[in-house]
Amino acid sequence: MSHPKHEKTLVLIKPDGIQRSLIGEIVQRYERSGLKLVGLKMLVPSSDLVEQHYSLDPSWKKSVGEKAIGSYEKRGIEPPSRDPIEVGDRVLQGLKKYLTCGPVIAMVWQGAHAVEVIRKMTGGTEPRSSDVGTIRGDFVIDSYQMADTDGRAVRNLIHASGSTDEANQEIPLWFGAGDVLSYRLVQEQILYDVNIDGILE
Repeated sequence: MSHPKHEKTLVLIKPDGIQRSLIGEIVQRYERSGLKLVGLKMLVPSSDLVEQHYSLDPSWKKSVGEKAIGSYEKRGIEPPSRDPIEVGDRVLQGLKKYLTCGPVIAMVWQGAHAVEVIRKMTGGTEPRSSDVGTIRGDFVIDSYQMADTDGRAVRNLIHASGSTDEANQEIPLWFGAGDVLSYRLVQEQILYDVNIDGILE
C-alpha cells in the first residue's frame, strides 16, 4: 500500500481566480499546509477538454442534475426541467463557457491526504455557504441563486478533485507523463521522517 505522503490531487485556478489576482494567495495557502507543488501549467482549455474533464465520471451529469434540481426545489423555484440529465447538460454548458473564457492554471499537489486537505481548505462548491477561513468563503460572494438568476456557472475560483480516484483520472487528462515532477523538499524531513532526526548538528 502506498504511503499517504505520495497522494496527488488536481487543482484548477479558474479564470475568475486569475482575473482577481488570487493566484499567489491560493498557492500560498496550499503550500503553507505542507503540500508540495509537483505540476504547474497555464492554458486556455478547449471546450472539448472541459467536457472530457466532467465526463470522466459517467454518472456526473445525472448526479449534478439531481443536485441542481434539489437546489431549485429547496429555494422554492421550479427547475428548468425535471430530467436530471437535461439539467446536468445545462450545467455542463455553463461550465464550458466559464472555463474557456480565459486562462486557467492547472496544478498537481502532492502530500499526505492531499485530496482531503485541499478540499477542506478550498471550501464548499457554493462560495456563499463556504466557511470563513476557506478560500471560497474568504474571497467569493457568489451563490447558486445568483448563478441561476444569471443563467451561468457559479464562480468559485477553483476546481479540486473530489476523491483519489477522481484525481487519478483527472491528472493524466491535464498533464503528460513528464509534466509531473518527483523531487524532495527539505520540509519533508519534518513532515514525514519518523524520528525527525538530523536537525541538530
